[in-house]
Amino acid sequence: MASDTVKRILEAEASSEKRNSEARRQGEEIVSEAQRQAAIAVQKRLSDANAEAAGLREESKKKAAEHTADAERECQKTLDDIRKRAKDNSEKAVQAVIDGFFAQ
Repeated sequence: MASDTVKRILEAEASSEKRNSEARRQGEEIVSEAQRQAAIAVQKRLSDANAEAAGLREESKKKAAEHTADAERECQKTLDDIRKRAKDNSEKAVQAVIDGFFAQ
């Protein structure tokens, strides 16, 4: 009778160790899977952030190009106005010299 009790206790301990070992293994698998999923989520977020940053950079480049083109047009217009005034003034100056020369 005592040997049956000892045998059942030993069997129960062995069963308990087996269950503990299986629970430990499952726990480690759960943690490992969670780490893998977290790494995937981080990589996806990084990829999304990089894509968004690339879009913002492209948008900024387009806006900069538009502003540059606008500034160049404005500068060209100003230069054209200055050239026209310079030509008009030059013609007036030449005419004034001629008029002054013949007025003597």
